[in-house]
Amino acid sequence: MRHTMMDFPLTLPTLLERARAPFADVEIVSRMPDRSVRRDTYGAFYTRARRLAEALLARGLKKGDRVATLMWNHEPHLVGYFGVPIAGGVIHTLNLRLSPEDVSFIADDADDRFLIVDDVLLPLLEKCQRKRPFEAIFVNKTSAAELPASYESLEQLLATAKGEFTYPDLREEDALGMCYTSGTTGRPKGVVYSHRSTVLHAFATTMTDSLGLGMRDTILPVVPQFHVNAWGIPFAATMVGAKLVMPGPHLDAVSVLDLMASENVTCAAGVPTVWLGILEALDREPLRWKLKKGLRMIVGGSAAPESMIRGFDRHGIEIIHAWGMTEMSPVGTVCRVRPSLDAEPDDRRYAVRALQGIHVPFVETRIANADGGLQPTDGKSSGELEVRGAWVAASYYGTNDEKERWTKDGWFKTGDVATIDPLGYVKITDRSKDVIKSGGEWISSVELENALMGHPGVREACVIAVPNAKWAERPLAAVVLKEGVTSAIEPELVAMLSAKFAKWWLPDGYVFLEAIPRTSAGKFLKSALRDRYKDWTAK
Repeated sequence: MRHTMMDFPLTLPTLLERARAPFADVEIVSRMPDRSVRRDTYGAFYTRARRLAEALLARGLKKGDRVATLMWNHEPHLVGYFGVPIAGGVIHTLNLRLSPEDVSFIADDADDRFLIVDDVLLPLLEKCQRKRPFEAIFVNKTSAAELPASYESLEQLLATAKGEFTYPDLREEDALGMCYTSGTTGRPKGVVYSHRSTVLHAFATTMTDSLGLGMRDTILPVVPQFHVNAWGIPFAATMVGAKLVMPGPHLDAVSVLDLMASENVTCAAGVPTVWLGILEALDREPLRWKLKKGLRMIVGGSAAPESMIRGFDRHGIEIIHAWGMTEMSPVGTVCRVRPSLDAEPDDRRYAVRALQGIHVPFVETRIANADGGLQPTDGKSSGELEVRGAWVAASYYGTNDEKERWTKDGWFKTGDVATIDPLGYVKITDRSKDVIKSGGEWISSVELENALMGHPGVREACVIAVPNAKWAERPLAAVVLKEGVTSAIEPELVAMLSAKFAKWWLPDGYVFLEAIPRTSAGKFLKSALRDRYKDWTAK
């Protein structure tokens, strides 16, 4: 029997048209590189996105052509998010925090045809030695500086449009965007998102028990637009007509808090390293910023320490813990406390909130052991976390080198070591490459890190494996202390961990650093620390 429903494709024009019709007056606020605040509306954005689509088509854009961006978070970047795909092109956000060599490799691998770039990022662009030059480079001018002759102004490109754009025939299976992994293990790998996967992902993030984004929200994506499409938040916010506040390149704690307070932000999203700095600023000056009551912060990219969740609760700010990957668009799990746990003691509820959460609808999770056998969901049996779903990649772009990342029955191997408990909560204990194997037993670097960051004198902590002749590997803790705190607190750290973990879990030593190296996404770059301390031995 055949259904009687319309064949209505899940494509980006539907989201854009909805932004124009009911939400034309809703603001999009951008802090530009010069710190000025730019105010647009969805109505103006709608017109500009369609003008970009028309202008690119006039310049010869063909269906499936890649248009790269090298930009911060602001309205002109959002115009590219929609203007390129509605013309049939593929928006490819280049990660400006990668090395020029990696940026060049990624642009070549994706075969990017055009580029849209912020003028403040031209010095970075000029360091990139691409083998196949961009056909045209359009510059988003944020200053009065004159453009070099080889570049074109983005605004002048938009001005060439006559306002006669009509949507091409787009199918939901068509490519919409590309993102590349950070390349911490080997070369970056490309993931291509479809219109269908992006629209479904937007729907999922608006669900109440997911990120809960809605028209009453004012949303601040601190996570960069070049990092997994800012976790898909710009698409979801546009779909529901939420006010967007874009921070530009100003991601320090004071700048972010100033923007949150001045624009009455209700929801923000970023990695733990950003929120740890903001928590420290709030603890230092709790009365400086008047933040919106009920403000919630979405935390992803790496584990949110329980101490941080408790810390923000002191300020009346809710932390929502989420997990995902570039290969997952990225949202896979979101941590909400189930009603059955409402009567549990606070300590139990905080422990749950520090978990990665329950898989969102249309994503499935399971745990496999080293032989590929499935582990029980008992909260104790660990193994590699595998996922599949409506917005999970089935392969990487243009390569057959990574086929082993997918099981024979089509699940993606995440590389995360995890457990799943009887209530469905996922707990990631480590990345498979970061877990410490000491004397044949596993030690979770993440659990040690989260415990260390619970000490009031610790700003950040990163635990790595160092070689050991007797035990193969032993843990070493790299610690960044808060201002005014000295390494004399080491005995306190030892005592604190000793009360929580078995003796053989305890780090063999501590090194105190001014900063911990980071990946382009703001995560701890443990490979750099392992290389730095490969010859370290306990005193």
